[in-house]
Amino acid sequence: MKALIASVLIAQASVAQAETPTLTVYTYDSFVADWGPGPAVKKAFEPICHCHLNFVATGDGAALLSRIKLEGARSKADVVLGLDTSLTADAAATGLFAPHGPLPALDLPGQWDDPTFVPFDWGYFAFVYDKTKVKTPPQSFPELAKSNLKVVIEDPRSSTPGLGLLYWVKDAYGDKAGEIWQSLAHNILTVTPSWDEAYGMFTKGEADMVLSYTTSPAYHLIEEHDDTKAAALFDEGNYMEVEVAAKLKSSVHQALADEFLNFMTTPAFQEIIPETNWMYPAIKLPGGLPKGFDEYRPKKSLLLSAEQAKALRAPALAEWQAALSR
Repeated sequence: MKALIASVLIAQASVAQAETPTLTVYTYDSFVADWGPGPAVKKAFEPICHCHLNFVATGDGAALLSRIKLEGARSKADVVLGLDTSLTADAAATGLFAPHGPLPALDLPGQWDDPTFVPFDWGYFAFVYDKTKVKTPPQSFPELAKSNLKVVIEDPRSSTPGLGLLYWVKDAYGDKAGEIWQSLAHNILTVTPSWDEAYGMFTKGEADMVLSYTTSPAYHLIEEHDDTKAAALFDEGNYMEVEVAAKLKSSVHQALADEFLNFMTTPAFQEIIPETNWMYPAIKLPGGLPKGFDEYRPKKSLLLSAEQAKALRAPALAEWQAALSR
């Protein structure tokens, strides 16, 4: 009799588990790290959706899009989280993504009217440095080129920060972007596939500066009580990034994917972002921003439209490769 009861209970548990849907979200590596937003987002969303939230790390943002293109409609992903406006036109052109529903009031520098991609955070790219080691930080790309500072940057073919830097130089210097890259070649210590690797080299003291975000020093201030890190604000302006997510047309969990995208724009998700992803939230938070977030706001920001970014990607990448291969 006991064996029969045990069998029934096991069967019931198996049925209950089978009825619990799994939402699979492809994202970048740092999002799912123990210190990233992923664990807290999972903990907050699962009781609401009565589902399993499965994050799959795929490298950095540009690598994320490459994987989706490769898998196509056969992808196991329901949602892709971690593209940015440098990639949205390219992503939309695949025809793999479905429109989102209505969005609440957002707190972004500009109006958001993209029918497919939902913003979840934003920020400004910057070269981060240690104030105890770099006493006079460069205030422009030409000043950086005239210095002997060694910087670590990310590869634009795999990393959204790397691609953002490509567009930063292109937006600021247009046809002279190739010349700027040639002048910077001696400053570039190495090019890493992802932000994680680049920032790790910087924190280990292997480089003077690293391509990151103006909010990165806030991490050191809040988590490590270290005020020695700073972000260089450039006279040309600092390039802006808006990170987004979208659902795939091929997802078998369309309603659940919509629920997740809607959840992303609620305080329950957004309050996690500043002190885990170290970016600005996409909505105005009741409690405001953590300390340090307003210290390095650039006076001028740059941002190409999604269509401009798509059109300029190939020539900008060619200029970059040509300059660094000499």
